[in-house]
Amino acid sequence: MRWLLTIVAVVLVVCALVALKGAQIAKLINFGKQAEIDGPPPEIVASALAEEAAWEGTLAAVGSVTSAKGVALSADAPGVVTRIAFESGAAVKQGDVLVELDTNVERAQLASAQARKQLATTTINRTRQLAASGAISAAQLDADEAQLRTSTTDVEQIQAQIAKKTIRAPFAGKLGLRSVNLGQFLQPGTPVTVLETIDAVHVDFSLPQQRLAEVAVGMPVRITLESSLDAGAPLEGAIAAVDPTVDPITRTIKLRADVAKRAEGLRPGMFVQVAVVLPNKSVSVTVPATAVMRAPYGDSVFIVEARKADTPGVATTPDGKPVKIARQQFVKLGGARGDFVAVIDGVKKSEEIVTAGAFKLRNSSPIVVDNTKEPKPELDPRPENR
Repeated sequence: MRWLLTIVAVVLVVCALVALKGAQIAKLINFGKQAEIDGPPPEIVASALAEEAAWEGTLAAVGSVTSAKGVALSADAPGVVTRIAFESGAAVKQGDVLVELDTNVERAQLASAQARKQLATTTINRTRQLAASGAISAAQLDADEAQLRTSTTDVEQIQAQIAKKTIRAPFAGKLGLRSVNLGQFLQPGTPVTVLETIDAVHVDFSLPQQRLAEVAVGMPVRITLESSLDAGAPLEGAIAAVDPTVDPITRTIKLRADVAKRAEGLRPGMFVQVAVVLPNKSVSVTVPATAVMRAPYGDSVFIVEARKADTPGVATTPDGKPVKIARQQFVKLGGARGDFVAVIDGVKKSEEIVTAGAFKLRNSSPIVVDNTKEPKPELDPRPENR
C-alpha cells in the first residue's frame, strides 16, 4: 500500500512540473509573437533640420610657420670673446652690438697703418709742391701717390678686420638662446645665436597639383593654431607666392602665405591648419558632420519620418513621446566647414536629419528624438562656444 502511495505522489509531482514548464514555454512563444508584432524597441537619437547656407568654398591643408626674416648669427673672423651685449630672448634693433671679439692685435696694426698713411700724406703734399716748381721728376710724384693709396688701403683693410670682430644685429627682431661665453675662442662660422623678426611670419603649405588652377597670389587664407596659444578666431592672411614647380615625388605644389597680424606666441616651426578661401560662394544644403555615416559603398544620412499607422510596433513611448522612423538616404557630399558639411544631392532643405545615434540604426529603424543634451554645431567651432 505504501509503495502505491509513493508512485501516485511521484506521478503528481511530474505532472505538476510538466504543466509549469508548458506554461512557461507558451508564455515565451506568445512573447515572441508579440515582439514580431511590436517590432524592435525604438532607439534614442538627436536630430536637426537641414539648412541652406551661403557656402564658402575652401581648400584645406596643413602648414608650417616660418619667419619672414631669420638668420643664424655667427663669427666672421676668429677671436676670443671679450664682450657679450645681449641676453637670451631679448628684442634688438638693427645695428645693435651683440658680441665683441678681442681686437688688440688689429688695433695695433691699425695704429701703425695710420702712421704710415699720415707720413705718405705729408710726403705727397711736399712732392706735389716740388713737382709744381719742376724740382722733382714725374716718376717720383707717381711713386709717392701710389704709396699714399697703398697706405689708405691698408688702413681700410684693418678697419674691416676689426669690424668683422663685432657681431651686430642685421635687422630688428628677437634673439634666441645664447650659445657663447666670455673668454671663448670662436672660429669663423661658430654659431652665436639666432635672430628672428617679431612682426611678421610666413606660413608654408602644399596643395595637390589638381588644385593649382584654383589658387592665385593674393587669395585670402585662414590659419588656425594647433595649440592653446590662441583660442580665438583664425588668423587672416593671403597667398604671397606660388612655387613655379611641382614636386615630382608627392605631386604637390608649395605655397607661401603672409600672416596679416602675428598672434602672440606664434613661433617659427609651429604646425597650423590652413584654409584657402575660394572666391565663388554658393547656396548649399548643409547638415552637421556627425549626421553622415561613411562607408565604402557610399555616404548616407538617416532622415526622420513620421510613423505610418500600419507600421508594426508601438506608436508612443510610456512617457508619451512619439515614435518615428529613420530612413537611410545615400548622399553626395561637398566641402566641410566647421561642424557642418555641404550635401550636393540626397537631402532637401528643412528635412529632419539624425545627428547623434545614427550608428545604432538601420533603414526603417524606430526612433525617439531627444535633443535636450545635444550640443549645437557651429560653422566656426571654438572652445568658448562649446
